[in-house]
Amino acid sequence: MGRDRLGGFRSASDRARYDAVYDEGLRALPEPAAVHDVPTAFGTVRVYRFGAGGQPLVLLPVRCGTVVGCRTAIPSLVRRHRVYAVDLLGEPGRSAQTAPIRDGEDQARWLDETLAGLGLGAAHLFGLSTGGWLACNLAVRRPERVASMTLADPVATFAPLPLGVVLRAVPAGLPYVSSWARPRFLAWIAGQDGDPAGCVEGRLISAGMQHFRIALPRPVPFTGRRLRDLRVPALVILAGRTVVHDWRRALARARTLPHAAVELWPETPHGVPADRAAERFLAHWS
Repeated sequence: MGRDRLGGFRSASDRARYDAVYDEGLRALPEPAAVHDVPTAFGTVRVYRFGAGGQPLVLLPVRCGTVVGCRTAIPSLVRRHRVYAVDLLGEPGRSAQTAPIRDGEDQARWLDETLAGLGLGAAHLFGLSTGGWLACNLAVRRPERVASMTLADPVATFAPLPLGVVLRAVPAGLPYVSSWARPRFLAWIAGQDGDPAGCVEGRLISAGMQHFRIALPRPVPFTGRRLRDLRVPALVILAGRTVVHDWRRALARARTLPHAAVELWPETPHGVPADRAAERFLAHWS
């Protein structure tokens, strides 16, 4: 993949098909208090705000999950926080990438600029899967921006992504193969029985993989020194039935964070339920 490529929909008809599923997902959400399109050096970032009071909490969803992937977490979080849910830049959704995102520094910069554009200082970050990597990446590179971080089975943060995941993902993203490979891949990743399209979040993630071409750098784990030097308070939830990393290795590395509570949920797959993680967030940080 070229370093100067941009993510985008494969065609106008692909965009239209995706938008129909996205709009279905929006209808399943609580009514947002505001919708922001925040300009950054890498494109415009779509952010939905829920609630008006409390400290700012920024939700960073799973890959291709968008704001809809945070749907079940929002009702409980909004009781105590002003919640900002982000459509990640360079992925399907309503954010629009206009410049290449080449590395972790670029990933931190667009998120930093998004928080600044929202008028936020230090915010609490809550990241699911890929969103967890983005939260930790910002904490490592811009610690003054992060009041705390909650990471729910973060991808490629404390242990590398296994080659088997990468190989399984390839056919799931091919337009002419993905009709059979994609549901199997998503069910395997999430640790679910049955068709992931049974919920609106699953349908949207599937549609994003089918209709959108991502051109982002692959996230890589942070060095031991960077983790040991991190002073941001953290809650780390690791899934004992995850397939996206070796949980034993991830657990050992996560425990090197100097200001972290690290929990292993032994019977939980990588698809950590967002509502359950939200309740744990509220209990831990209250």
